[in-house]
Amino acid sequence: MRTNQNSLRAIVLTGLFAAIIYIGIWVLRIPIPAMVGRPFIHFGNTLTAVAILTLGLRNGMLAGIIGLGGFDILNGYAATSWLTMLEVVIVALVISGLFKAFNYQDSRRNIIILAIGAGVTKIFTSYCTSIVEALMAGTVFKVALVASFFSLPATVINSISTAICTPLLYFFLKRILQAVTKR
Repeated sequence: MRTNQNSLRAIVLTGLFAAIIYIGIWVLRIPIPAMVGRPFIHFGNTLTAVAILTLGLRNGMLAGIIGLGGFDILNGYAATSWLTMLEVVIVALVISGLFKAFNYQDSRRNIIILAIGAGVTKIFTSYCTSIVEALMAGTVFKVALVASFFSLPATVINSISTAICTPLLYFFLKRILQAVTKR
């Protein structure tokens, strides 16, 4: 479904995905108590994974950075928004690397594996991000490691959601885009 990443269509879809990612976080945001940070359940990670699969590495990553990073900057998470953006880059590289390893074959099996890979990667990156956040707040390293581990429930829920919802949304969106393209 990829087109030239500099085409007007690709640029418009990148902006549209960025807006949808932002709105996906803003509309459904369920805070979860944590020892580090202020995590919450949302669909931003799922939508970012779909953007990467649909638009490719560069444009999907840009949509995720703008959507997730923009949300953080505008909603009280500006000090750690750079960590969110870095997480998007890492997840985008993992998804794109796996997709390339599958020769860009978007079978149900491959997309499910990619979605699970995105979720697992997000758990790892969120754990590392929480450690950095705790250290930024002046926490001792050993305490940061433990507190970050106990702050993972929201991330695990988001990752399970990503693993389940990404394939569903990807194939739904693929059908819509193919129907629009045929016109």
